[in-house]
Amino acid sequence: MTLTTALDVARSGLSVLSGQTSILSRNIVSAGEALATRKIGNVVTVPGGGVRLVSTSRESDAALLAHLLGANATLTEQRTIVEALNKLDGTVLDPELDFSPAALIGKLNYAIQLYASAPHNAVAAQSAIAAAWDLANALNSATELVQELRQEADREIASSVERLNTLLAQFEEVNTAIINGNRTGADITDHLDNRDRLLVAISEEIGIRTITRTDGDMVIFTESGVTLFETRAREIKFEPTLAYSANVVGEAIYVDGVQITGVDAGMAVGSGRLAGLVTVRDEIATTYQAQLDEIARALIGIFAESDQSPVPTLPDVPGLFTFPDGIVPPAGTWVPGLAGMISVNAAVDPARGGDASKLRDGGIGGAAYVRNTSGVEGYSEWLQQLLDRIGDARPFDSASGLASPTALPDFAAGSVAWLQEARMTAAAEREYRATLYERSSEALSNATGVNLDHEMALLLDLERSYQATARLISTIDEMLKALIAAAG
Repeated sequence: MTLTTALDVARSGLSVLSGQTSILSRNIVSAGEALATRKIGNVVTVPGGGVRLVSTSRESDAALLAHLLGANATLTEQRTIVEALNKLDGTVLDPELDFSPAALIGKLNYAIQLYASAPHNAVAAQSAIAAAWDLANALNSATELVQELRQEADREIASSVERLNTLLAQFEEVNTAIINGNRTGADITDHLDNRDRLLVAISEEIGIRTITRTDGDMVIFTESGVTLFETRAREIKFEPTLAYSANVVGEAIYVDGVQITGVDAGMAVGSGRLAGLVTVRDEIATTYQAQLDEIARALIGIFAESDQSPVPTLPDVPGLFTFPDGIVPPAGTWVPGLAGMISVNAAVDPARGGDASKLRDGGIGGAAYVRNTSGVEGYSEWLQQLLDRIGDARPFDSASGLASPTALPDFAAGSVAWLQEARMTAAAEREYRATLYERSSEALSNATGVNLDHEMALLLDLERSYQATARLISTIDEMLKALIAAAG
C-alpha cells in the first residue's frame, strides 16, 4: 500500500466517523421521545481498503409494534367505558345518601306503611306523596343524565371521526415520503418514526392491523378487515345526532361506504375509542335507560286503579303515578323514555290542588275508581293492597338485562348491582389493559429505543477511533516529509 493510498483510507475513515458521530448525536437528542428508534449507520468497505457510510437504518420490531397498537386500542376503549359508567353512577351516588331509585322505592314503601298504620293522619298522607315525588324526580333526573351521556358520546364520536380523517391524511403524506425515499436512497428513518407515531395515534381511535409492501408502502385495515388506508386515505363518515331521547337511535359510522358500527355492520369495529363510545351510546346507556323505564312502568302498573263498579266496564287508569299518555302501559313491555316522563298524579298532589287522601281511598282516576265509598278515615285496605303489589313478582322487559319476573324493589336493587358490577368489571379490565400497554411499550422501547449508556459508550469508541485515525494521518505526514527531504 502506498502512502497516498493509506492517506485516502484514513480520510475515508474520518468521513465515516463524522457521519457516525452525527447519527449518534441524533440518537442522544431523541432519547426519551415517544417511539424514537435508535438509528444505525451502515458502513461498507470500498476498493482500495477505504470505508464509506452508505445508508442510515433504524432498530425496528414489527411484531412488538403490532402488539403495542392492539394494547393501545383496547386500553382507550376501556377508559372510555369506565368514564361513562362513572358518570352513570351519578344516578346512584353513595347508597347511604338514599338517592338511587332502589333506595327511594324503599322510602316510598315505608311511607305507605306508615300511612296504612295511621290512615286518618293527613301528615302521613302528604309524606307518602312527597316520597312519590322524590322517586319520580329521581327517575326524571336519571333519564336526563343518561341521555346527556349518549349525546356526549355522540359528539365525541364525531370528534374521533374528524381526528381519524386528519391522522389518515397525515399518514398519507408520511407514507409517500417513505416510498419516495426508498426509491432514491434518502434517509427515511425519521419518517418511519413519524409513521409509527401516527399508527399509535390512529389505534387510539380504532383498532387496526397493518401490512408493509414494496418500497416500504403500508396498508392499514381495521381489526375487522375494512381498509382505512391503501395508497390513499379512505374517508370516514358520521352524521351527528343533534338531540337525544330514549327512542332515538344514533347514526352508524362508515369507512369508504362500509358500515363499521351498529347492528347492521357486518365488519364492526371491536376496539379503540370509537368502539368504546359506540358501546356507551348504544348498549350501556340504552340498557340502563331500559332499567329506569321499567321501574317507571312498574310503578304506574302497581298503583294503577281499576273500575270498582259492580259490572266493570272502564279500563285501568294511572293512580299515584302517571305520564302524559295517561294510560297504564302493558306489563313487561319497555316504553322508551318513560322514566323521564313519569310524575305524580295531580289529582293526589296537594301542591296542585289534589287530595292526598285519594291514595288511601282510591278515585284518583275518577268516581268509578273509588274504593272507600263510605269515606271512613280508618280505611287502609287499599294501602295494604298497594304494599302487597309492591312486593309481588311481575314481568320486566328483557331489554333491561335483569332477571324477570321479580318484585319491583328487587328489580331496582338489581339495577344498582348491575351498574356497580359493570363499573367494577370495566375498571379491572382497564387496569389489566393499562398494564399490558405499559409492558408492550417497555418491550418495544427496550428493543428499538435509544439507550443513553450504550450511546455514550459508542461515543467513546468513536473518539478512540478518531484519535487512532489522526495518529495514522500524522504518521503518514511525517513519512511524506521524510521522503520529500530525502529526494531533495
